[in-house]
Amino acid sequence: MAKLVYITNASLDGYIEDQHGALDWAPPDDDVFAATTALLRSFGTFLYGRRLYESMAVWETNPALAKASDLTAEFASVWQAGAKVVYSTTLTAVSTATTRLERDFDPAAVQELKAAATSDLTIGGANLAARGIAAGLVDECQLFVWPMLLGGGKPALPAGICTHLELLDEHRFDNGVVSLRYRIPT
Repeated sequence: MAKLVYITNASLDGYIEDQHGALDWAPPDDDVFAATTALLRSFGTFLYGRRLYESMAVWETNPALAKASDLTAEFASVWQAGAKVVYSTTLTAVSTATTRLERDFDPAAVQELKAAATSDLTIGGANLAARGIAAGLVDECQLFVWPMLLGGGKPALPAGICTHLELLDEHRFDNGVVSLRYRIPT
């Protein structure tokens, strides 16, 4: 069975968005960007909440991004190659190829996706990931922790869930970002 992995950037105090909902607080870094691209290459399907999907769709809908550098071209290629499932009650349509819109997050349907998949899946968007974690569907959590305090915003990890995690891997980047990969016991 394929794994479902939650991948996100987080501030040191545990937020993915600042208090105003901005996602642009993590400065661009080529090493972190290349590592993220390499990580995403191993996934065949991306499960997204609406807001993250809308942020990521530009990697297909804005060709100028891919033309900015070899790194951005590679990321755009990897992102476009994956199948996407977007969970939203407000979107009326999706703007990217190989993308399916689902109105409800159905844990049984996600379990079926995992069982049928030939490569691992990733889940993104803190709210969607929290639902996956609460349902016992998320197998791993990969955090890119940035050396920054946001002082509030949207938490990267769900409240109200208590479980021990097993550290599988860690990597420190030259800019102070730390990548932490944990297994979530079932």
